Amino acid sequence: MSRRDDALELTPELMLRAYAAGIFPMAESRHTDEVFWVDPKRRGILPIDDVHVPRRLARTLRGDTFTITCNQHFEKVVRTCAESTARRKDTWINPPIEKAVNELHAMGFAHSIEAWRDGALVGGLYGISLGAAFFGESMFSRARDASKIALIHLVARLRLGGFRLLDTQFVTDHLAQFGVVEVAARDYLVMLEEALKFQAGFPADADADAVREALAETIEAGAGN
Repeated sequence: MSRRDDALELTPELMLRAYAAGIFPMAESRHTDEVFWVDPKRRGILPIDDVHVPRRLARTLRGDTFTITCNQHFEKVVRTCAESTARRKDTWINPPIEKAVNELHAMGFAHSIEAWRDGALVGGLYGISLGAAFFGESMFSRARDASKIALIHLVARLRLGGFRLLDTQFVTDHLAQFGVVEVAARDYLVMLEEALKFQAGFPADADADAVREALAETIEAGAGN
């Protein structure tokens, strides 16, 4: 990874060029204005058509424990992802990154999934779409299964929108349970190049019935993996 100082402004356009080239920005701390570019030797990928949905989670998805929305509170999702918690004292989302992704959202390139319970935002995630690739950035959970539910809803929408690549950046224990695989950087770049040849449409305002059908198909397919 190579460092950058704040002499180069982190603009939405710069971020899109970076993602198209297979790199992404991070910060050492929430409290710095500097960012560095990350180019992992191995990349986490969640196969959109081969996601695994644990049996207990499938039951929760079929219930009404959470209310799920899309792109309704993007800035709040990003801000919450950037907050420190008892388990994570600091985050990589600093003010320049937060500002740039909020601008990408206003431009139609960044999207969020929100999970609500009893009127409170208890989980969510956000990421960036480009071509037929979706780059998952960060997620948070303030209630059991909230971020997991948001992730499966994201996969359902990506399937509905015709996306071909879901980049999770890294493989974590949390993501591994859904079937995230690790690929070499050279293989990732081939997958990315192929995905960028197509133009998917993120279905933020999709018909509710279409979303429910896509979710049901995702759960059914994933529960069998």
